[in-house]
Amino acid sequence: MTATQTAVDLNQGSNQALVDTALRARAAKVIPGGMYGHLHARNLPPGYPQFYARADGCRVWDVDGREYLDFMCSWGPVIAGHKHPAIDEAARKQAEQGDCMNGPTAKLVELSERLVGMLPHADWAMFQKNGSDATTAALMIARAGSRKRKILLAKGAYHGAVPWCTPSVAGVTAEDRAHLIYFTFNDIESLEAAAREAGDDLAAVLVSAFRHDLGTPQEMPRADFARAARALCDRQGAALVIDEVRAGMRLSLQGSWEALGVRPDICAWSKAIANGYALAAVTGNDAFRQAAQQIYITGSFWMGGVAMAAAIATLDVLESSNAIQHFEQMGQRLRDGLQRQADRHGVRISQTGPAQLPLVLFADDADYSRGARFMAEALKHGVYLHHRHNMFLSLAHTARDIDHALQVTDRAFETVANAAAH
Repeated sequence: MTATQTAVDLNQGSNQALVDTALRARAAKVIPGGMYGHLHARNLPPGYPQFYARADGCRVWDVDGREYLDFMCSWGPVIAGHKHPAIDEAARKQAEQGDCMNGPTAKLVELSERLVGMLPHADWAMFQKNGSDATTAALMIARAGSRKRKILLAKGAYHGAVPWCTPSVAGVTAEDRAHLIYFTFNDIESLEAAAREAGDDLAAVLVSAFRHDLGTPQEMPRADFARAARALCDRQGAALVIDEVRAGMRLSLQGSWEALGVRPDICAWSKAIANGYALAAVTGNDAFRQAAQQIYITGSFWMGGVAMAAAIATLDVLESSNAIQHFEQMGQRLRDGLQRQADRHGVRISQTGPAQLPLVLFADDADYSRGARFMAEALKHGVYLHHRHNMFLSLAHTARDIDHALQVTDRAFETVANAAAH
C-alpha cells in the first residue's frame, strides 16, 4: 500500500490498535509527561506520529507502517539522506574497531584537520555531542579569552536547551541569564545599544547564521549588519560567535557568513556535520586557541570514533556532490511550486529565508491553525512538513520527490481555501 492509502489521523478515533498510540500510553507511565513532556511533542498538530520504525533516503516509516516523504530530516541532522551507504559504511568500519574507548581514535585528528582545511576562519577544532554543548563551549571560550562576562544575543533566538538560553520555564532562574543582553537581529543601532549596556565587560556577540526563530519570518543577515558585528567585536576585544548548528553545511561549506566577507572568531556546529550520527564541534581562530585549551569541558562519549568517521565521510559526500547547489535547486523548486499553488487557490502565504531551509507561514494565521490544517492534510497523504519550524532539504531529495510533494500540497491548499470559504 502507498502512504496515501494507509495514512490516517491518529486523533480521529481510528479503531485500529495502532502501535504508536500504544507506545504513547506506555511512555506516559514511565517518562515524565510522556512524549508530550519529554520531547515537547505537544507542539505538533494532531495526527503527527511520534515513533518511527525505519528511514531511507528522504523517507521515513512510522511504527504503524506508514511512509512519509520527509522534509524535516530528523529536524536537521540528516543532510545526505537517511542510511547514506558511504557514510554508514565508514561508521560501520569504525564500529568494528571500536567507538568509546580509553581515548579517541585517529579520526579525532583527521576530522580536526579536515574542518580546519575547509573553513577559512578555523585554526583549530574541538568536539562535543549536541548543539547545546557546542554553543555553551563557544561562550566559555569567548569568556576565557576576553576575561569578560557579557554576551549579546538576538531577541527570540534559540541557541540550545540549557538554562543560560532556554526560555523562562520551570527549573530556570534569572541568575542563569544574568549576563545576557539582547538586540534585534539585523538592527545595527540595537546591537550598538546592547554593546553600550555591556560597557567594558563584553565577552561575545552570539548570532545565528540567519534568523530562524520559531513561527516568525526567517531573515538572512545583511552584509552591513555582519560587518558591524565584526567591527564591534574587534573594537571591544570580544569574540564574534556564529551559531551554525542549524544552518551549517547547508548554506556554504566554508561557513555561512563567508559570502558576506565576515569571518567569526568561533563557530558552533552540530546537526548535519555527521549525517545523523551524534556529533558537535567548535571551531575557532588562533586568537582564542589558548582560551580553548584553558577551559574545562568534557563528556563521556564526546570522543567516540564512529560519529567522527561518519563526519569525515559526510564531508567527503558534500564536497563531491555539489551539495549546496543541489539544496538550493530543490528548495527553490519546492518554493516556486508552493507559491504557484497558493496563488491559484487564493491563499496568501509567505516563504522566507534560504530556499534550502524552507519556512511556510500563512497570512492572518496568528494561532497557526491554517498552517496546521495545511500540514495535517499533507501528512495524511504521506508528506511530512512543519507549519512553524523551518524545514530541511537533503541530497536525497530529487526533482521527482519535490514534484510528488507538490501534488499533495496542491490538495492541502485546496483544503485550506475551502475551510476559509466556509
